[in-house]
Amino acid sequence: MDYFYKFIKSKALYNVIYTGNYETKEFCIFGFMENGSADFDKIYNYWYNTSDTDYSTMINLYTSKDYHWALFIGHIVLEKLLKAAIVIKTKSHAPYTHDLRRLSKLSGLIFERQHLEWLDTITTFNLNTRYDTYKQEFYKKCTPEFTLVW
Repeated sequence: MDYFYKFIKSKALYNVIYTGNYETKEFCIFGFMENGSADFDKIYNYWYNTSDTDYSTMINLYTSKDYHWALFIGHIVLEKLLKAAIVIKTKSHAPYTHDLRRLSKLSGLIFERQHLEWLDTITTFNLNTRYDTYKQEFYKKCTPEFTLVW
């Protein structure tokens, strides 16, 4: 996860510097201006900035040995960064999906085939933690060694 976090974060930051339109602004979860139009600067900042908080949470969960939740939050971190990249690229809202491969394609960022396969695996961390039918099997898989790899 750390690899993807740093990769996507650096690409998203590059896009911010390149466009010159995304300075830090006051936090607004909805990203709408008074006239009802979307303020995509605020929407971008929401996705981008909350990924940092979630990244810290992921590290804390790993340290406290809550491995399955660390992997779940790791997925959320990457999802938020990809959604930030989509907002920058499209000047529209990111889609309602947790599928990291789909989000990566929409983001315009270029990933190698192996990295796309890793994103598919990381997407399963979202499903395996949320749904009871997968939880017990996933808990057993989430050893310190397995979690450290991701």
